[in-house]
Amino acid sequence: MSFTLRQLQFFVAAAEQGSVSGAARVLSISQSSVTEAIRSLEDDLGVTLFERQAKGLRITHKGSAFLRHARQILGDVARARDAFRGEAEQTTGRLSLGVTSLVAGYVLSDILARFRRAYPQVELNVIEDSGDYLQHLLIGGELDVAVLLTSSVRDRLALQVETLLVSPFRLWLPLGHELAQQEAIAREELAGYPLIQLMVDEIEEATRALMASIAHPPQVTFRTRSVEAVRSLVATGAGLALLPGLVYRPWSLEGDRIEIRDVSGDLPTVQVGLAWRRGAPLSAPALNFVRSAQGAVPER
Repeated sequence: MSFTLRQLQFFVAAAEQGSVSGAARVLSISQSSVTEAIRSLEDDLGVTLFERQAKGLRITHKGSAFLRHARQILGDVARARDAFRGEAEQTTGRLSLGVTSLVAGYVLSDILARFRRAYPQVELNVIEDSGDYLQHLLIGGELDVAVLLTSSVRDRLALQVETLLVSPFRLWLPLGHELAQQEAIAREELAGYPLIQLMVDEIEEATRALMASIAHPPQVTFRTRSVEAVRSLVATGAGLALLPGLVYRPWSLEGDRIEIRDVSGDLPTVQVGLAWRRGAPLSAPALNFVRSAQGAVPER
């Protein structure tokens, strides 16, 4: 057999994407290159790997069997390369990192501090933007890794995702509020109270879904994109807030106390973690960042 690692990479991408066009997009190459690689691979193996359909590719039984071997070969090659990389390559280099605004304020600092201590010579470039745009940059190869709300990642075929932290929604109240006398509050008890809504990332959508599940939901009286504004408004008694626990802090900027309580029922959660392009081997700095992040934010 004379097939190449490149052909295996193209084959795996086509199998994961379910189409030549999808594989070409993920790999940032032409569709003809993918088609030719698959054809040559089939000729070398003497089997049909895909059934061509109007809307894409359907992997055959033999194709599925070979897919396991292809992934194993590519994994072994990646591990072999890692084993023989020099120490300097492991501790230097460049890392292009993306982060969403919400995650930047509450999760990134601990991850970056741990990574910088371990790899101070790595040149770091950080871009803060929306989750959708960061996913676009990852797929296009313009970012190595992104730290974002993994629960909002849409293209799971193009992106590898690892969730590090799961944070459920909880109720924020001002000090001395009547509901703060309870450890857990039923959703129906929120009826009639004013609500402050945060309009950031997928939190707005999750809050709306939660409100729709309550027979008599609280009235949204203020909408903002600032977590600090929510803190100040809640602390001064302007309303309550339903937000993920990860953004909770017990004090507003003005020094007023904020209480937090559990709400009974099936509440939404946000998942924070890492994403990188599927099918592309991570550089040494990116791989080290992933490992560092795994240690900095234990999953819970």
